[in-house]
Amino acid sequence: MSDEIIRDTRAREKLEAGSALVVRDEKTMSGRVHVGSLRGVVIHGVIAEVLAERGVSARFLYEINDFDPMDDIPAFLDRARFEPYLGKPLVDIPASDGTSKNFAEQFAADFTGVIAELGFAPEYSRSSEAYRSGRYNDAIRVVLKSAATVREIYRTVSGSERPPGWLALHVLCERCGKISTTVASDFDGESVAYHCSPTHVEWTQGCDIKGRISPFDGQAKLPWKVEWAAKFSVFDVAVEGAGKDHATKGGARDVADAISREVFRREPPFDIPYEHLIIGGRKMSSSKGVGASARAVADLLPPELLRFLLLAKEPREAIEFNPEGDTIPSLFDLFDRYARHYFSKKDDDYARAFLLSHAPALRAELCNNFRPRFAQVAFVVQMPHMDLAREVAGLKGATLSEGDMHELDSRASCAERWLSQYASEEYRFALTEALPEAAREFAPEVRAALRDLLEYIEVHTELDGETLHAALHDIRSRHALEPKTFFGALYTIFLGKNYGPKAGWFLSALERELLLSRLAESVRREASRVAHLTTPPTEE
Repeated sequence: MSDEIIRDTRAREKLEAGSALVVRDEKTMSGRVHVGSLRGVVIHGVIAEVLAERGVSARFLYEINDFDPMDDIPAFLDRARFEPYLGKPLVDIPASDGTSKNFAEQFAADFTGVIAELGFAPEYSRSSEAYRSGRYNDAIRVVLKSAATVREIYRTVSGSERPPGWLALHVLCERCGKISTTVASDFDGESVAYHCSPTHVEWTQGCDIKGRISPFDGQAKLPWKVEWAAKFSVFDVAVEGAGKDHATKGGARDVADAISREVFRREPPFDIPYEHLIIGGRKMSSSKGVGASARAVADLLPPELLRFLLLAKEPREAIEFNPEGDTIPSLFDLFDRYARHYFSKKDDDYARAFLLSHAPALRAELCNNFRPRFAQVAFVVQMPHMDLAREVAGLKGATLSEGDMHELDSRASCAERWLSQYASEEYRFALTEALPEAAREFAPEVRAALRDLLEYIEVHTELDGETLHAALHDIRSRHALEPKTFFGALYTIFLGKNYGPKAGWFLSALERELLLSRLAESVRREASRVAHLTTPPTEE
């Protein structure tokens, strides 16, 4: 993609002029930011990193959009408390935590903290500061003088009719402070007429005041599609993508691109449409409380795994993310597969994605540490009688290095957090305190196989996981049992479930006394029960 960017018209102009390429992204801080919003951060941030890697001067700008109005109340907040603020700029709304500077800054602090943990250091700006400092004044003037052109672009590009005299402007009402309820008209070069309409939007009411006001220095803002084009110009942007919903034909990006060309007389930035993170088929939403927050997922996953989650698929591919399902174990497995490509010196996309999943400062120090499967680590941390480091050393077949231990500690911590907060029953295990009732219902051929296993263990005082696993399959085959039947019985005896981790490894790690006694008890109880049922009662 870096080659495409460098060949792009706007980028080429900047490079020929000896200027840095501006890579820009933004987020409206309307509530707790979901993890899906990090996809834009990572895509734009990595593009800036790759350009710099190639010797191209690049700046990564990130705007905290705090001048948009509150148009909905996040599900986790008290609706009655915040309803009076609907329609006001986020920067003018008090924080729900009672300590942050304003509503937007409360959620921006969390999000920018996550961005830093991922290894990105963009140049931050606030939209309210840009408006109030006058940085948008020239753009606003150009838009208002080109009102007829803007209306025509809306009509021809998006099929949206705007009435004669309509101005692309939201005035900040002098009386009620709302910005979404005002309708502007009649720009005379220095001021506009406006009406704060009680019926302009369905979700809040304006105060019905009418008047004139200067649209400059933060007393008004441009509507989203027009504002986007203005930002291309104001920040001299060379690269900026957005979610695929904005890139549909006639959508926000088409309108912004047309305004950029016809009103601001500049080529729009190189576009990168990208798909969203979805959960259960639904797009994540901050205000509706759909999806895990960026902070929560950053607290769960190591930074390189979170970067990997957002990079491993092409931008146009959606990412299904459900931390309560098998997403996390599968993510680690995929990451480990890409790691093998990288450390095998393969020159492919897998190796490249693994490298870019690490912050630039860490890439020179990457080591081929032993990476135990996450699912195995998640199992062992639930078994208090098992020593995690010893078990993983057994899986490796060698002593763990310092780097191995660091990797193991990271995965163990992640596994413990995942198990306590998200994991489904499928991944939760505990040794039963006694032989489960279900272990008394095995068929005769299963009991016969269990007797053979008991005899094998009594003879072999030292158990190796791989050797035992091979013996289990040999016993199963001799008794013509399906794997699900035989291994399900073993898991039932010890875990009370008919599924579990690799059986040979699991059984070899159990305390020998428990292993022998539980198997013997299962066989003995079954034999005793059968004998009882087949012995005729004695006559009195």
